[in-house]
Amino acid sequence: MVQQIAWMVIVNPKAGYGRGLADWPIISNQMNRAGILFTCVFTEHKYHAVELTVKALRDGYRRLVAVGGDGTVHEVVNGIFHQKEVLPSEVSLSVIPTGTGNDWVRMFGIPHTYSEAVQAMVDYRTVLQDVGMVSFVETRVVQTRYLANVAGLGFDAIVNRKCNQLRDEGRMSKRSYLVVAIRMLMRHRASRFRVEVDGQLFFDGKIFSATVGIGKFNGGGMMQMPYAQVNDGLFDLTLICKASKIWILRHFKHLFDGKIYQYSKVKHSQGANIRIETWPYGPIEIDGETLGHAPFTFEVLPRALQVVVGKKHQI
Repeated sequence: MVQQIAWMVIVNPKAGYGRGLADWPIISNQMNRAGILFTCVFTEHKYHAVELTVKALRDGYRRLVAVGGDGTVHEVVNGIFHQKEVLPSEVSLSVIPTGTGNDWVRMFGIPHTYSEAVQAMVDYRTVLQDVGMVSFVETRVVQTRYLANVAGLGFDAIVNRKCNQLRDEGRMSKRSYLVVAIRMLMRHRASRFRVEVDGQLFFDGKIFSATVGIGKFNGGGMMQMPYAQVNDGLFDLTLICKASKIWILRHFKHLFDGKIYQYSKVKHSQGANIRIETWPYGPIEIDGETLGHAPFTFEVLPRALQVVVGKKHQI
């Protein structure tokens, strides 16, 4: 068994178009100079970070570092919650961002410079964040995933699915998300959603896009849930109702400035349990991972994960 002060570093070499691998010598040098005791492993395929996390906790590690983006964080968090060795709240998670979106770290004031992200590990200021347990249907079987940040449905999920396809084919670039979003906007049609919040009907009608989350940010800096708090025991829910493409384009900027709720076409709610049905069936993206179809259920696990935060984050 290893000492609990040692960190297990899980590196996604493909994160950030290969930045995870290219910058690892810089990151590891910073960690060595800071006197951090660590072991390093690299992911080799999809969901490998889940396996590596489970093994690390079985081997006695209680401090984990994800070097990658939101997808890497998602896999590590799911590894923490699927294993049976230790309570998830007894595990500490730190992140050194090398991904493209890096939305999870925005919530916690984790710097994008490697030296400052490493310093956050040294300072070891932690908070307990909520985690979402999400159920959905895939291949006719109910599956469960754990949500660290944000889930998207409707337009968000369709764009995410296409971008993931491009990434798997090695054709994803920094401009691809915008190009895909514009193309999908021209084709996308609103779907009927039936949404219950804490057992009460909240909405039944046509929806362009929906987000459910623990945190404020998704999509590389969009703020679709500006009121979200990471440890209030509640999901935030944002519904963008059926609207013309001109309306969507005209108000797109407000997805970034936190003013999205000033429009009547945008509905907001909060709750500890959310159920969503859609017609026709469409996918869901959870922390950037495209998965199965409705019905979707969301259950919040309050203050379930201990995370390392930056020095500017209020504890």
